[in-house]
Amino acid sequence: MQTTTSVIPAPTTAERVRTALIRADTTQLAIDGCDPLPTSVHHLLDDGQVAVVVADDSLPVALAWQAGNAGIPAMLELTDHSPIALRNPVRSLIWLSGTLRPVDHPRRLAAEIAEILPHPELLDVGHRSELLCLTLDSVVAADTTGAEAVDVTDILDAAPDPFAALETEWLQHLEEDHADIVRQIARRIPPAHRSGRIRPLGLDRYGLRLRVESEGDDHDVRIPFHEPVDDPAALGRALRLLVGCPFRNGLPPRT
Repeated sequence: MQTTTSVIPAPTTAERVRTALIRADTTQLAIDGCDPLPTSVHHLLDDGQVAVVVADDSLPVALAWQAGNAGIPAMLELTDHSPIALRNPVRSLIWLSGTLRPVDHPRRLAAEIAEILPHPELLDVGHRSELLCLTLDSVVAADTTGAEAVDVTDILDAAPDPFAALETEWLQHLEEDHADIVRQIARRIPPAHRSGRIRPLGLDRYGLRLRVESEGDDHDVRIPFHEPVDDPAALGRALRLLVGCPFRNGLPPRT
């Protein structure tokens, strides 16, 4: 008798990369011969380049301008940390490799980016900061499940998770005010994998991720929603269903 293994719905690797580009709170630009340089802004452009803002007196800026259109090999590392104080807070690492080049009109590009990403550091471009562009050749994403390469075209075609900007608030709310809900949802984890402290780790349109912090080792578990969701109201209903609330639309019970 042939058995089939069910696939738990989850974001694609390309979708995870697009979301990390929004959420990643630590980014560093790496170039041979230089110490890793923090970037204050990173933004994916429609043509597959990543615009980064760095200090204008840094060595990578000087090397990029010396190389001109030929550019220099570089890698941008994105680190996505959990908004919850976990024992191991790193949720994923993204490595974007390619060719770093200067921009002919950095302030003009900074203004265009600011219309989408109104980051205050963009105001310093041309003064204390410099804007460079990284033309992507390869992208690798890694988390607790392993590492995977993803095509740049797939990343451009993917969309970030609709809750990327809200995830921090939702997870902190679950952690601080609704530990009982987390415990009820955690009952869906097989008992053998449930021993330890269970914490909210991640939230996306496909489900909730939990971190099980045990004495031996930490591991992550994905609890899928009954169906993908795209707005906060649907997200609230999906969480109530995971808890076991029978009122799908949030209606009060009849008296």
